[in-house]
Amino acid sequence: MPTYKPLAEILRPSSLADFVGQRHLLDDDKPIGKTLVDGKLHSMILWGPPGSGKTTLARIVCNQMGAHFEQMSAVLDGIKELRNVLDHAQRYQQNNKSTVLFVDEIHRFNKAQQDAFLPHIESGLITLIGATTENPSFEINSSLLSRLRVYVLNKLNDDELSIVASRALESQSVNLEDDGSLSQIIAASGGDARRLINIIEQLSQKLDKTLNQNDVTKTLQEKIGTFDKGGDIFYQQLSAFHKSVRGSSPDGALYWMARMLVSGCDPKVIARRLLAIASEDIGNADPRALQITLNAWDVYERLGDKEGNRAIAQAAVFCACAPKSNAVYKAFNQAMEDARSSGDLEVPIHLCNASTKLMKELGYGKGYRYAHNEPGAFSKGQSYFPKEMGEQVYYEPTDRGLEIKIREKLKELRST
Repeated sequence: MPTYKPLAEILRPSSLADFVGQRHLLDDDKPIGKTLVDGKLHSMILWGPPGSGKTTLARIVCNQMGAHFEQMSAVLDGIKELRNVLDHAQRYQQNNKSTVLFVDEIHRFNKAQQDAFLPHIESGLITLIGATTENPSFEINSSLLSRLRVYVLNKLNDDELSIVASRALESQSVNLEDDGSLSQIIAASGGDARRLINIIEQLSQKLDKTLNQNDVTKTLQEKIGTFDKGGDIFYQQLSAFHKSVRGSSPDGALYWMARMLVSGCDPKVIARRLLAIASEDIGNADPRALQITLNAWDVYERLGDKEGNRAIAQAAVFCACAPKSNAVYKAFNQAMEDARSSGDLEVPIHLCNASTKLMKELGYGKGYRYAHNEPGAFSKGQSYFPKEMGEQVYYEPTDRGLEIKIREKLKELRST
């Protein structure tokens, strides 16, 4: 039986000419490109998100330098495997051939394991290329980090992902009926080339090799499990309870709560629904609703059914009588929709936290204005969104309850 080989592995580039992205590192006048042109390889860390090409780039660099390639995984391997690699490296060194050791997820090695590389880097026995998705300032020992150059890989942009997608589609003989299908796939990949290829491989398993947006949507959609604990009648009663509270009917809320309790409903189910109501339907019109509902749940846990049920009933009446606002609920839903559709946009450099020397050198936090140092503790004109999106307005407070004051304050701030 033939061994299955993932499409991502089949399509892995073997030369820089076929490698997609990271031109800020690979052009002839850029750091890694210049290294290859000069033929002077050095140990390095490739820091970047999943699917940005770290493993592929390490292999290509090694091949172009004519070195022997060894690979370790910090998840699976340890000191024993390192000793085997060093034995191989010594043999190749005797034949005047250098060794590149690629360590995937190097941040997962502990301090002692990381220190084990030091003497062999110093002696020139190995050239270490480590790959990490985590900030090396925090995850790599300073003694090891000082001997490595850190290169930051970016997630692939839409144009670069389109190139990868074209190769994958052609390889699998899959045709897309419209540009919207490709856009869906690219958006779902989040800048991860491997994820993009895996999606296309999954699509290629369909009998029909010509696909439209509906086919892509069905493949990408998450399967939501059903939840059925009390049957349809119970959930209709829970719905009636929710709508009574939302509709400011304390009497209706108490009736449906009582109906559910009489039917044997766990009171904590009602408390959980009240918490959802306090956030979804009351929100900042009266933020006390959340705390009162949490307190009622706590009373139930401490005192049991009789006294606890009264506390939940008290919370239900409070929530029913409270001013209503779903402004936060709508704002959060819109933000989630934008987050899904916009992909993994980069955090603007001025909003990044420069907590290490390396991050400061990379310009993290540059241009950020500290609000408390500005008039009214408000940095007028400062942007808090990815530059590709521009400023967005999600939260529109109502003219009910506390949101009256919040609305006035935001109106003042947003007009400046």
